[in-house]
Amino acid sequence: MLGELKEKGIKRVKTIIYGRTVIVVLAFLIQFALLISAYLYLREYSLAIYGAFGILGVLVTLHLFNGRENPDFKLVWILPILIFPVFGALFYLYITTQPGTKFLKKRLNKLTQETKPYVQQEEEVRERLKGESEQMSRFADYMYRYAQCPVYDGTEAVFYPLGDDQYTDMLEELRKAEKFIFLEFFIVEEGVMWNSILQILKEKVKEGVEVRFMYDGMCVLALLPYFYPRLLQEDGIQCKMFSPIKPVFSSHYNNRDHRKILVIDGKVAFTGGTNLADEYINQKERFGHWKDTAILIRGKAVERFTYLFLEMWNVSETRPEEYEKYCSPKNPAIRQDGYFIPYGVSPFGEERVGKRVYMDILNTARSYVHIMTPYLILDYEMIMALVYAAKRGVDVKIIMPHIPDKKTAFCLAKTYYNELLEAGVSIYEYTPGFVHAKIFVSDDEKAVVGTVNLDYRSLYHHFECGVVLYKNSQVHVIEDDYQNTLEKCQTVTEQDYKKQSIVDRGIGKVLRIFAPLM
Repeated sequence: MLGELKEKGIKRVKTIIYGRTVIVVLAFLIQFALLISAYLYLREYSLAIYGAFGILGVLVTLHLFNGRENPDFKLVWILPILIFPVFGALFYLYITTQPGTKFLKKRLNKLTQETKPYVQQEEEVRERLKGESEQMSRFADYMYRYAQCPVYDGTEAVFYPLGDDQYTDMLEELRKAEKFIFLEFFIVEEGVMWNSILQILKEKVKEGVEVRFMYDGMCVLALLPYFYPRLLQEDGIQCKMFSPIKPVFSSHYNNRDHRKILVIDGKVAFTGGTNLADEYINQKERFGHWKDTAILIRGKAVERFTYLFLEMWNVSETRPEEYEKYCSPKNPAIRQDGYFIPYGVSPFGEERVGKRVYMDILNTARSYVHIMTPYLILDYEMIMALVYAAKRGVDVKIIMPHIPDKKTAFCLAKTYYNELLEAGVSIYEYTPGFVHAKIFVSDDEKAVVGTVNLDYRSLYHHFECGVVLYKNSQVHVIEDDYQNTLEKCQTVTEQDYKKQSIVDRGIGKVLRIFAPLM
């Protein structure tokens, strides 16, 4: 009885703390209503004004049609502009002229130039890779030229088939920290995982270790109170939210920090799908068994993750960063074990690096491409890459969740199933629960482990990260885990889509119109 009362009391406190979420949502709705009201007022006020906005709608449509954006994004904007010429044009201009987005893009461009001297390509490594594979060498050149991501040797890796496995090693490596710890995560929630990590961070601060922790501002809506960074700062932990949600409607809230990065002393880095919450290590059940993956890298390639973190951290900083303090130490003891390309993904600019990484694997595969992803919301180019790979005889397999975390996104994903199945792509659902892993593995040579989902949000809207492995011993470990996971999956057939309810099929088809925004 006392336990129940205590739990109810905690829930009431959280309701008050997170009541800010309601305020934010109401503020957004009020601003949106004002925009609609302005449209209605101008429409009735003067035929000349309405005609002028009609011309504006045509000009915006022409601008969109002749732009370099993905055709899917053009369509999702052109439709409302043509159907609601005044409101559609106003809304488009309001979204695309937001100063927050422009500042973020400009600031990040400056920061990548500042870190450039610290992530230089070693010519010896590049030449050695070229001697082994002309194709991978050209891909590595592209990644360095357009994403400032060199190819590294002198690095070793450990692949984790579950977040449970990663968690143990994270604690062990954190306890070894001597100089600095950098953490950047999308989701943080109090519980077994975060509380145990936080305890170590507090101890390390007392030992003189520099600790910086950044998490995405979406957490303020339901997981952590707005003042949480101040609580950690009182314990000596430098902490901040990336783009915290405020009661002002802006398009830059669409660009979330979806990365998961932990760097320790420039020697060790972790990345993958796991966030800092208990469901990721199966300490709390939400959607059945939680299948996630991650990777530890040790050696030269760690430095790219260090500077990816520092770039994001310094977006909101005014004082100059001492970048040279965080260079990765040389470790000649690490044996040669293939090549690594750690990379970051930005929603700004023409290069969609996360998408390019996946498409390069699909377009160059000779034998197989095996994929795990929690979401399947594809643009035309990605559909064609998957279909073309399957049609030319490549074994393309996709593992999806059987118990989804977002039912609407799952309905949308199923609208792609039959098109892919008809082309020869095999699709499976993880029967025990939810797949949150983001894995590509191909031809026993290449693999990608990171944060990039097969959906528009990861490929176009979010900040993401990952690492490409080539001819590394862990590629076989990743493929072995894939085969083990397949044994726990059920095969999806073309008939399964027809078994869906009419409502679910209808939801999926309607949502596909708006897929670029999901």
